[in-house]
Amino acid sequence: MTPAEIPSTAPHVVVVGAGAAGMMAAAEAARAGARVTLLEKNTKTGVKILMSGGTRCNITHDTDAKGITQAFDHAKRFLQPSIGRFGPSDVIEMFHCLGVETKREETGKIFPVSNRAVDVRDALQRSMLDAGVRLELRCSVKRIQPPSGDQSQWNIATELNGNPQTFLADRVIVTTGGKSWPGCGTTGDGYDWLRALGHTIVAPRPALVPLVGGTETTHALSGLTLPDVNVSVFTSDHRSGKKPKVERRSSWLFTHFGFSGPAAMDVSGVMTAYDRIQDAKMRLDLTPQISEAEIRDVLSKRSGDAGKRTVVNTIQQWVPSRLALAICEQSHPANVHCKLAELPGKECNLLIEKLKRWHLPVNGTRGFAKAEVTAGGVQLSEVDPRTMQSRVQDGLYIAGEILDVDGWIGGYNFQAAFSTGRAAGRAAAHGHDT
Repeated sequence: MTPAEIPSTAPHVVVVGAGAAGMMAAAEAARAGARVTLLEKNTKTGVKILMSGGTRCNITHDTDAKGITQAFDHAKRFLQPSIGRFGPSDVIEMFHCLGVETKREETGKIFPVSNRAVDVRDALQRSMLDAGVRLELRCSVKRIQPPSGDQSQWNIATELNGNPQTFLADRVIVTTGGKSWPGCGTTGDGYDWLRALGHTIVAPRPALVPLVGGTETTHALSGLTLPDVNVSVFTSDHRSGKKPKVERRSSWLFTHFGFSGPAAMDVSGVMTAYDRIQDAKMRLDLTPQISEAEIRDVLSKRSGDAGKRTVVNTIQQWVPSRLALAICEQSHPANVHCKLAELPGKECNLLIEKLKRWHLPVNGTRGFAKAEVTAGGVQLSEVDPRTMQSRVQDGLYIAGEILDVDGWIGGYNFQAAFSTGRAAGRAAAHGHDT
């Protein structure tokens, strides 16, 4: 179907932002019978899709709808209706129908078999164009005004190829994303428009972002990857108890500036929520696969051949040699060449503390430029979770990363974008709850 084949009496839906949520919303609205125009300020659609997953695009995760929503902390209840109606298996099936075969990797991440993000973007773009969506590239939105007085339609003021142009719409869907990866064009434009329309914007902050901090010891470990660690973040306010604010078990990367890898990035959004990130205390369990009691039992075997082993050699059975050496030097330099039989009880306790409860300082993050998603955004209480319709303005729908939703690394955020985009597109086409 082409735009010309859609009845002129059909409601006109304008979607702003041609990312994952926007293309999904546009396609669904068109298939539901609306005339749809998709506005994108970039020269191509899905720029962030093309960059994601190391240009491979991790489209979703191998779990069910509940497994997806669990990754979103405060937003999990909000996302339940949209993801419940269109979950991971539905996303996989959709891409299969669009000609993109997928594969599951050991971590549970779902990628295209081709390992090409461009195949994902092209499939979404082809799907919406086939549905009859009119796509306007190089179209930068300047202002969105609701119906008022004798004006019964929404007024979207833009610059199209550098020339002022106005689009009129019966309903508007905003899917402009957050502020992460601004080089892709996601510079937070939508926040001001929605704020002007009466929405509350929770202060945007980087999430899924590498952390800045560490010590001389950790910086010297730059480039070392640990496949399995458990990281916990605690508040500095001891009155809140010992339960961590967030806890994630995944891989970890030491860098010259601090820490990266899925485990570090998954907890970053919680840490940036603090007024001072230094108030968030991060603790690392380097050996989650073995208990403290088991480690203590090994280190306590001081007689016979066991006692003749060096401390470093013993610890190397649990962590890489570079890290084992660093831990020994941290607890006491003499431990580097120390035999287990000679290890004092106090030094044994210090080694265990480092292995199971290594406190690492964090001073900041790499910022929005290196963040994969944005935490904060449109306050969720102001949006209907079934339809993504604004509770502040009739005829306005909001989906994707511009909402105050941010999940773990691993395809969770794309899943949320597809699900909320689909809900918004379907509801906007009909103009009522679906």
